[in-house]
Amino acid sequence: MEPASPRPPMTAAGLLARERERYERVTPEQAIVEREAGALLVDTRSADAIGREGAIPGAHRVPLSVLPWRMDPASPWSDPTLADRGSRVIVLCQDGFSSSLAVGWLLDLGFERATDVEGGVRAWIEAGLPVEPVEAGP
Repeated sequence: MEPASPRPPMTAAGLLARERERYERVTPEQAIVEREAGALLVDTRSADAIGREGAIPGAHRVPLSVLPWRMDPASPWSDPTLADRGSRVIVLCQDGFSSSLAVGWLLDLGFERATDVEGGVRAWIEAGLPVEPVEAGP
């Protein structure tokens, strides 16, 4: 029997499409309504980006690179305010791409109600939704 030929590698666009098939995304307007109803907003942008564009009021700031560890209740680095698998979690990034991949991580971690914002913070700002200036550190 001949060995099976290897599958071609996945593309970044393919990864994104695969993750987005797993859940329904929300608009910025839907996200703010859900936040008011108790959903957790998680902003994964860099500190520099938050400093430039402003912070989403009430959003938890968690760098993308540590998101799984902060959210996973089994992790010694989890944040107890975030690590509830029953929570509605809405992830934001700059444009709505890396947040979609992050939602895939959260779904894998058991956050069945996780989603992200279509268009990210850029769409949030364009919709005229609130952002707060961030004070520069020392």
